[in-house]
Amino acid sequence: MTTIDFSPLFRSMIGFDRFSNALETAYRSEPGGYPPYNVEVSGENDYRVTMAVAGFADKDLSIEVKENILTVSGARGDEEETAETRYLYRGIANRSFERKFQLADYVRVVDARLENGLLHVDLRREVPEAMKPRKVEIRTDQSRLIESEKLRAVA
Repeated sequence: MTTIDFSPLFRSMIGFDRFSNALETAYRSEPGGYPPYNVEVSGENDYRVTMAVAGFADKDLSIEVKENILTVSGARGDEEETAETRYLYRGIANRSFERKFQLADYVRVVDARLENGLLHVDLRREVPEAMKPRKVEIRTDQSRLIESEKLRAVA
């Protein structure tokens, strides 16, 4: 197995230690699989995961978000062959599945709907105001201004 050394990146990138874990997980997971899916970008902060889940009803599907991992799973009951139903060929998948997606910080599920055999899960990145870029004033005098002293001066 190939290991990837991210230490050169960490010299200039601070706080991205979870990034290496996400890349290693993606590297280990197998591409493709069942059910097939698309990941779409529909705006600067809007995303959609579309999964082909033909034959699954809404009660057969489950969507859960835990610790920035979106898990979509489906389980159908076994259809029993009746006396009047005989299959010469059975090509429609009737198996359970679980598909996981790693979400970035501040990405949340805003909607999920099932239409025409496709499950659409809409996601939106909502960065809190405190995390958005802000201008920091550069002081030129030698005195240090401490927040508590500033508050006492105002009071």
